[in-house]
Amino acid sequence: MTTNEDRVQPNETTVPLLPCPAPAETLAFWRALGFEVTYEQHKPYVYLAFAWSGFHLHYGPAPKGLDPAKETSGGCLVMVDAVAPYHAAFTEAMRRTYGKVLVKGLPRMTRYRAGASRFSIVDPSGNTIIFIRRDEPEKLEYGGSTELQGLARVLDNARILREFKTDDRAAYRALDSGMRRREEDAPVVEQAMALAALIELSVALEKAERVSEWGARLRALTLTEPERKQVEQYVADPAVLTPWLPDPS
Repeated sequence: MTTNEDRVQPNETTVPLLPCPAPAETLAFWRALGFEVTYEQHKPYVYLAFAWSGFHLHYGPAPKGLDPAKETSGGCLVMVDAVAPYHAAFTEAMRRTYGKVLVKGLPRMTRYRAGASRFSIVDPSGNTIIFIRRDEPEKLEYGGSTELQGLARVLDNARILREFKTDDRAAYRALDSGMRRREEDAPVVEQAMALAALIELSVALEKAERVSEWGARLRALTLTEPERKQVEQYVADPAVLTPWLPDPS
C-alpha cells in the first residue's frame, strides 16, 4: 500500500524567515553585498526577500521590543562546498561599498583564517548567518584536543573559541594564560603562532598597549621559512604581523 510518505519527493527547499527590526538598514546592507531584492514590503507589515547565488533570505515582522544590538534576533546556517570564495566575495563587496571590511558592531563579518571551515555575518537586524563547509569536522573539543599537549592544545582551544564561538576575548585569555604556563616547554613555532594570534586579537579587542609587547617577543624568535608560513596561516590577517614577523633563517 502506498503511503503519504512514499509520495513525498526529496526536492525540498528551505528558506530562512528572519525577524527584521531594522528593515531600511537590512535592505541597504544586503544590497551592498550584491544581493538582489526579490520582494520588498513595508506595510501593513514588513516582508523582505533577497537572493544571491543559489540561496535566499527572507525577513518578516520582528517581535515588539526586539533589540538588534543584543544579537538575539535569529539566524540560519548556509551549507557550502567551500567557504573561502564566499568570504572573499563579501570582503570585496564591503570594501567596494564601505571602504573596509566591517568587523565590529552591526553589521559585521567575522575574520576568516585560511583553512577554516566557517565564518559568520551578523546583519543590521541582529541575525547571524553562518556559512559552513559541508565536510566540517563534527567533533569539537573545547579546551583543546585531548590528543594534543602543552601549548599546542592551547592553540587548538583558541582556534575553536574564535571560529566556532566567535569569542575573541575568551581566545585572548586562553592564549595569554597558555603562554605564561606553557611557553618554556613549547616549540618555537608554537610560541610564534600564539604570539601572532595575540597580536591580531589585541588589535581586534583594542588592546593596542599589548601589541608592541607581543610583537617584540615574536621578533626575537628565529623561524624557518616553513615555520613562518605556518605562523601566517594561523591568523586571519597576516598583514598585522608585518612589523613583527622575523625574517626566515
